[in-house]
Amino acid sequence: MKVAVIGSGYVGTTAAAIFANSGHSVVALDIDQAKVDAVNSGQAPFYEAGLNELLANAVNSKQLSATADYQKAIKDADIILSAVGTPDKPDGSSNLDYIFAAAKKAAKHLKPGAIYVQKSTVPVGTGRQIVELLPDSVHYLSNPEFLRESTAVIDTLLFDRVVVGGESQTAVDKLFKLHQSVEKHAKQIATIAGLEDKLLEIEENEGEYIAATLESTELIKVSANAFLAMKISFANSIAKLCDQTGADITEVMTAVGRDSRIGGAFLNAGRGYGGGCFPKDVSGLIASAQSNGVDLSIMTSTQLVNESMPGYIITKTSGKIGGYEDKTIAVLGLAFKSGTSDTRKSAGIKIANKLIDLGATVRVYDPEANDEATPELADTIAISASAETAVESSDAVFVTTDWPEFNDLLLSITDTIVVDCMNTYDPGSLQSSVNYVGVGRD
Repeated sequence: MKVAVIGSGYVGTTAAAIFANSGHSVVALDIDQAKVDAVNSGQAPFYEAGLNELLANAVNSKQLSATADYQKAIKDADIILSAVGTPDKPDGSSNLDYIFAAAKKAAKHLKPGAIYVQKSTVPVGTGRQIVELLPDSVHYLSNPEFLRESTAVIDTLLFDRVVVGGESQTAVDKLFKLHQSVEKHAKQIATIAGLEDKLLEIEENEGEYIAATLESTELIKVSANAFLAMKISFANSIAKLCDQTGADITEVMTAVGRDSRIGGAFLNAGRGYGGGCFPKDVSGLIASAQSNGVDLSIMTSTQLVNESMPGYIITKTSGKIGGYEDKTIAVLGLAFKSGTSDTRKSAGIKIANKLIDLGATVRVYDPEANDEATPELADTIAISASAETAVESSDAVFVTTDWPEFNDLLLSITDTIVVDCMNTYDPGSLQSSVNYVGVGRD
């Protein structure tokens, strides 16, 4: 098939690379020329494990190219995937300007019978508005992604479900066929991406293909993310109770997660969730509910707990360090999670900036996100070239992202406070002179 992908962010670039490596002719479309140039050189505009290898292979085999020209990308495409950004507005609702702008521009060049697919997360009801912008001869489908940054490639190959919503069964079946081609080439794609250790899992994977109504499909994605965010905030709420009672959150949630009705995923207490999905999807769901006269107080509480965690960890540590005035603090981790350079809603950045406000001297380091984090950091924060430089002579080390690169360093340092903001480390594995601070455990 001939596929066009509008938007070269995490979702769009991953989709373009994987569909191109599944034998399809793919054109990546973005109005940012820097992203176009990056893709055409076989490089992702961001860090994501395995993606550069897939892009380079697809570009070299001439299965993938990138352009900023809508007509060039759209006019011959059988399937057009819209994966543009939906940033949140100040009131928490989703900014759909890019969604509608992309549809309007694409509509001028769509051929009869083409399938226009919305992969970006949008509020329920958005699809009906987009349909009004497209020619009558074009089919519209919703096909949200369920990828996690840092594992986007393997999440695509080890999918648990592909959900498609729309009114044309023929179009739905054609989009399922596109995804099934990925399943057919999954082991080859994994090998190119350097994920050979996942080959057996891929062979045994039994992901489902689910067809639903347009409105249901739009709500499925945001509901899934909101529920996972709620699990994180629930664990963090219990962690606060553990701190007051002497219980250990890791023991509590490990046992809770053994209940097959609950599951252990996303029950890890820590500095809270961040990134481009959970915060935006939670606030977007709240705003969507309010616009429809529905009170989602459970999600409002989820949001409030998450926003409290950086300050909670700082306050908990303050008593052990004797306040932050004139103290030197290292913050390790600026990406919102390990394995990515994405710093959107990063707890590490929030913690670093709060520490500056409290009078500390702050040094930060991240293996992939130093440059991306710079505009969001206070001017007086020193960005270190290595983790070792950041922690040298520090009064406390806040580990805010669980990069494996930090392990050996953290296990060897002495005579300081280690604030384990994600409960990554076993306190007993640290040097005896280290004063350990965890979340819901000490």
